[in-house]
Amino acid sequence: MIEIIPSLSILEGKCVRLIKGDYNSKTVYKETPLEIAMRFEEHGIRRLHIIDLDGAKSRTVINYPTLQLIAGHTQLNVDFGGGIQSFGDVSKAFEYGAKMVTVGSVAATNRELFSSWIVSYGRSKIILSADVLNGKVAVSGRLKNTQIDLMEHIEYYADRSIMYLKCADISKDGALQSPNFDLYKKIISIFPNVKLFASGGVSSMDDIKRLNDMGVYGVIVGKAYYDGYVSLKEIEQYIAQNQNG
Repeated sequence: MIEIIPSLSILEGKCVRLIKGDYNSKTVYKETPLEIAMRFEEHGIRRLHIIDLDGAKSRTVINYPTLQLIAGHTQLNVDFGGGIQSFGDVSKAFEYGAKMVTVGSVAATNRELFSSWIVSYGRSKIILSADVLNGKVAVSGRLKNTQIDLMEHIEYYADRSIMYLKCADISKDGALQSPNFDLYKKIISIFPNVKLFASGGVSSMDDIKRLNDMGVYGVIVGKAYYDGYVSLKEIEQYIAQNQNG
């Protein structure tokens, strides 16, 4: 069964959502990140994706305290990303309670360093983040486009035994226009041994069910939950039905 993973995007200590990665097009939610995380846990969620948007933009991790607060007050398995640039950043994320880290910019700009993290920390703890726009990888909180071909990028790390890939089509992210199913189908067909977390565009439980039927390992849900298109009750029922059946 596909794992449903809510996301928390943190900017200036608050939970926000961006539209297509645009920092100037954001919605700020009134509840604290911890309050939201605790609600996820109450409805059967086991994993949480935290994005340090301040860190991604500034290229240095900012929101360790929020990570520590959520990890210390819930049993959620947190994967954390945004601004991670060094061995020290990765180690500190784990010290503050992350179970996994999600890294995009370093993977694109310093392949040797990122590859060394896979070896040093173990492939089960490192998630390759490859956000894409028009077939090319985007980095630095999606503020900078590269000329790196997405499939070539994934292949490089698949050859180095990467286990997890998080991929978001930026044109879909926060737009509630359904995921890029064709993109995910292509990734799964080419890299069947990589566990794919699909991100961006989810607008309904039907989208999640379709991703499940395609063989996607996990789906990251953000704006669809915050704007009421997918409820925690629906997620809870889906988890219960699949666990029992």
